Amino acid sequence: MTENSYSAFQGFKKIAQGGLPAVSAAVRAAEKADPQQTLLVFDDTTGAVVDLDPRGLAEQMPAPRGRGRPKLGVIAREVTLLQRHWDWLAAQPGGASQALRRLVDAARRADGGISAARQAREAAYRFMAGIAGDLPGFEEASRALFADNRAAFHRHAAAWPADIRAHAEAVAWGDVAET
Repeated sequence: MTENSYSAFQGFKKIAQGGLPAVSAAVRAAEKADPQQTLLVFDDTTGAVVDLDPRGLAEQMPAPRGRGRPKLGVIAREVTLLQRHWDWLAAQPGGASQALRRLVDAARRADGGISAARQAREAAYRFMAGIAGDLPGFEEASRALFADNRAAFHRHAAAWPADIRAHAEAVAWGDVAET
C-alpha cells in the first residue's frame, strides 16, 4: 500500500483511486454529474473517511515551503520515563533522541510485519464499517478479517458489490494498488 492513496466511491462503485488531487477532481466531477448521489472518500492507509473541502483542493493542500532550514519530519512530543531510563539514554552516543530513534527502528525491524498487518486489518474494518456495515455477511466477514482468514472473508462478502469486496480485501491484505 502506498502512502497518501485515497479511494472515492459513488454509492458502491469505486470512481477514483490515487493521490488526493486526482481523487478530489473525480469527486467534484461526480458531484456535478449527479448531486444526489452518495460520495465517500477513504484514506487507503487508515480506512478513515476523508472530508473534502467543497471549495476545492487548493485550500486543503499545505502551503509551499518557505525559505530557511527545511523541516526534517521531526516531531517533538513528551515522553515520560523513570530517572534510570533518562540516565541510560543520556549516556548513549548521540543523546536521548538518537537512542530512542534507534530503539524504535530496531523494534520495527524485529516486528516482522505483525503491526503492519494488524493496522491493515483495522483500516479495512474502518472502510467496511463506513460503507458496508449494512450489507449481508458484514459481521461474519469482520470476524474472518480479524482472524486473517482471506478465504472465509471472501466467502462471507461474496454478495457484496464487487468494488467494495475487492477494495476491502486489498486494504486488508496489502494490495490496494491492484484494485
